[in-house]
Amino acid sequence: MLRPLGVRDFPAWRDVRRRNTGWLTRWEPRRIAGQPDVVESKDAFAARCSARAREWQLGTGYGFGVFSEDDALIGEINLSSVQRGPFQNAYVGYWVDEANAGRGYTPEAVVVACRYAFEELGLHRLQIAIIPRNRASRRVVEKLAIREEGIALRYLEINGVWEDHVRYGITSEEWDTRRDELLEAWVL
Repeated sequence: MLRPLGVRDFPAWRDVRRRNTGWLTRWEPRRIAGQPDVVESKDAFAARCSARAREWQLGTGYGFGVFSEDDALIGEINLSSVQRGPFQNAYVGYWVDEANAGRGYTPEAVVVACRYAFEELGLHRLQIAIIPRNRASRRVVEKLAIREEGIALRYLEINGVWEDHVRYGITSEEWDTRRDELLEAWVL
């Protein structure tokens, strides 16, 4: 299940992020010096949730917690930097608890996010960018056969290093063609 995170999710979010520090932080930007640690501060987490709710209201971003069958928080997926006008684009980012990696939760979440982006939001294109050596994240897009578009050199600053990223994309036309196949394989 996907749903926006709220302050009530802080204990579960903190626990999963603490357990997965080494698994996740090597793929993420560094925390900005002087800012509170969102993993350890409930107030910082609440501010993060408020910012995500504001993005939702403005139509610029849609963040979801990923929950297992027993309602345990196991990750997140985000549609971010939503751009309208002639682009109609968003970027997809995701992470999953290492204990749940390889169990199909993330591909399922990506398919549900695609359905939401294309069918509810009316977007035309989604992009996913992954550090080439991040095999676990690349495996998700490979399972879904999302089109690889090439390498973006020094694309994002991750842990103080400008990292290359492999870029993947899917358009609404591709979604229309592959919708039933993807939903059947990963959601239904």
